[in-house]
Parts: sequence; C-alpha cells; structure tokens
Amino acid sequence: MNNKNYNINELLDRLAQQIRDWMQERHIDDPLIVGIHTSGVWIADELQKRLQLADEPGELNMTFYRDDFSRVGLHPQSKPSLLPDVDDRHILLVDDVLYTGRTIRGAMNELFDFGRPASITAAVLVARGGRELPIEAQLTALREEPGFEYSYEVSGPEPLSLTLIAKQ
Repeated sequence: MNNKNYNINELLDRLAQQIRDWMQERHIDDPLIVGIHTSGVWIADELQKRLQLADEPGELNMTFYRDDFSRVGLHPQSKPSLLPDVDDRHILLVDDVLYTGRTIRGAMNELFDFGRPASITAAVLVARGGRELPIEAQLTALREEPGFEYSYEVSGPEPLSLTLIAKQ
C-alpha cells in the first residue's frame, strides 16, 4: 500500500457532529476545547470554528509529563501550555491520533496540575490499535489499524492534512 491521503474536512465534520451530540446528551453548553501540541492544537482550532464555542481553545504541551521524558529529553521547540481556569469545566481533550494511550495519559496528568475539571473527554481524528494503557477516545472520526509498518502524519496548520505513511 502506498501513502494514503484522507479528506480531513470530512473527518473534522464527523468529529464536530459527535461533539455536538455529546454536548446535547450531557447538557453541556460550554466545554473547553484543549488541543495537545502540536497537531492537536490545529485540530482544536478547526473544531472551535465549526462549533462556534465562546472560549478560545487551550493549548497543552505535555512534554514534561511524558513517561519517556527521561529518555528522550526536551524537544527543542517546546512551547508552554496555555490554559484558562479548568476548575469545574468539561474538557474536550483533542489530539490527532490515539495509539498507545501514553500521550493522553500525560495530558490528563498535566490538566490536573491546572485544576480539577468536571470531566475530561478525549476526542481524536484517528484511533488505531496498539494501546499500552487502558485509555480510549470517547469521540473518534476514524477507527483504523493499518498495521505497525504505517504511521499517520498531520501537516498544517494551513492547509491541514492527514496522510497515512508507509515507514521506511
């Protein structure tokens, strides 16, 4: 299989509709969207536009919360997290691909350092297999497992694109 490009606008529309349904089912008017650096932030921005929520999306850089930080160190382009008050807020934690679950786990740890959210719901473009932790996304545009020899790449922010790439 060669590289595969996805219609990211369709995936974003699908995810936005799932979020609308989630909000309606749970009677939530003002969730705080929080994107995980870097492509999760781009996706959060796009969802914010589609959902027309009042608050700007938060940005979470969970570099120091990764369980492999002691092995890989600090990324040279690390940015600080930018979050408003998260106490008693319903958080939509947005990322591009859920794979092992370690990124979402680290992000949740950091969120709790900022306060005590009412709830945290994971929303991702792609959920694939390969969990190493018992973490799942509640909202997912695409569930697909292409196999270990492939990875997903989100490029952006303008234009935003999603490509499945064969590893070399």
